[in-house]
Amino acid sequence: MTVVTFDGHGWATGDHRPVGEFPISLTVNGVALATLIGSPHDPVFLVAGFLRTQGLVATADDLLSLAVCPDSGSANVHIRGEVSGGFRTVLTSGCGGGISFHLGLPDRHGEHRSPANVSFSPEQLFALMDGLAQRAERYSRHGGIHSAAVGDGRAILLFAEDLGRHNTIDRIAGEALLTGTDLSGKMLVTSGRVSSEMAGKAAMLGISLIASRTSPTDMAVRMCEELGITLAGYVRGGRFNVYAHPERITLHENGRKIPGVTAVILAGGASRRMGSDKALLPWQGGRLIEAVHRGLANLFEEVIVAGGDRERFAFLPCAHVPDLRPGLGPLSGIHAALSQSRHPRIFVVGCDMPTIRETLVRRLASVACEADAVVPESDRGLEPLHALYGKGALAELESFLGRGDGRIVSFLDRVKVYCVARDEVARLDPAFRSFRNVNTPEEYARLAEEEKG
Repeated sequence: MTVVTFDGHGWATGDHRPVGEFPISLTVNGVALATLIGSPHDPVFLVAGFLRTQGLVATADDLLSLAVCPDSGSANVHIRGEVSGGFRTVLTSGCGGGISFHLGLPDRHGEHRSPANVSFSPEQLFALMDGLAQRAERYSRHGGIHSAAVGDGRAILLFAEDLGRHNTIDRIAGEALLTGTDLSGKMLVTSGRVSSEMAGKAAMLGISLIASRTSPTDMAVRMCEELGITLAGYVRGGRFNVYAHPERITLHENGRKIPGVTAVILAGGASRRMGSDKALLPWQGGRLIEAVHRGLANLFEEVIVAGGDRERFAFLPCAHVPDLRPGLGPLSGIHAALSQSRHPRIFVVGCDMPTIRETLVRRLASVACEADAVVPESDRGLEPLHALYGKGALAELESFLGRGDGRIVSFLDRVKVYCVARDEVARLDPAFRSFRNVNTPEEYARLAEEEKG
């Protein structure tokens, strides 16, 4: 539809399609129960999830039949047990004036109590929130749509969008019910404010952690504290607040190495500006490349050296892969490593970049998305030689190198890149020391002096 917009200077016309709104008159066992207001997609999940979070059904077997008619906007459901008309309704703070039945909170010591032995890292929390943002397509098209996702610390398990933030939880609850997905001990992230009703619904599902890009209400905080749920807000820009049960968030990885990623030391350069092999320069009682290897071996199960002569690095306790297309710069090493690594992703760093910061590396490795590359940004722009690459980029990489082009920035223009923004990187590495390298004797001397300081 055509809209009129004030653009800061005057009026302009443009197109904008508002979000769809779909009322569903819900009848359960012949009792007219409620009218749900939500988005028009997947109404079955919304209805099933609403019944679950209101305590009317507990398993998919409790649903004897469920039919939704899109034309009439009605849902007719038959469930096990009786449905009385004596529910006390509560108007919620949800978008559009949500409605809930007052059925009491889950027993803090009962079956819905969040598992006490689960924990999550900040990196996992950021990764799940990033994944939520990546999938929120309807918001980018319309605006005004809320989204939510549930994950296990490794990947998104379920995702939902709706014009009501409470409805997103119901949709997730319904899909989990109908697909047999266990949400106990999982993380829930949402784009909207966390209210007491959302906290109660999450507790019904056994959720251990709720996080939002905005704030929780005071009642939600009290409820999460009582129910043993970790509650975080303002998860953005590499920071967040924790309002209840911070003990579930671990600020370190207890030495656990990063799974599913091979670390790669790019060592194929000619060191022309240095005048000698920079990988073998003295550093911290050994050689520069040894410091790089040591830092990576503490974080990854597999470390390999890509490029250069195998004999030069025979002293390193790791494998070496030669360039498959020599003479095309760092991209040759990335190509060789991706082709021969045993993991689906690689983290690359130059042999002359010894100041590896663990928190930043773990943050990059935690990004859960379908991008071909995860690249941090500094004051200089993208930093592709301190980044992650996935095997999904191999076909394009081989085609690119086959044309004799080794320009890494040009290659990034041809694949899907997830950029970790400068401001977030700065919170993990304020001076951007992770990206310092040594190409000249002056840079080597300056970095060595900084290390002493």
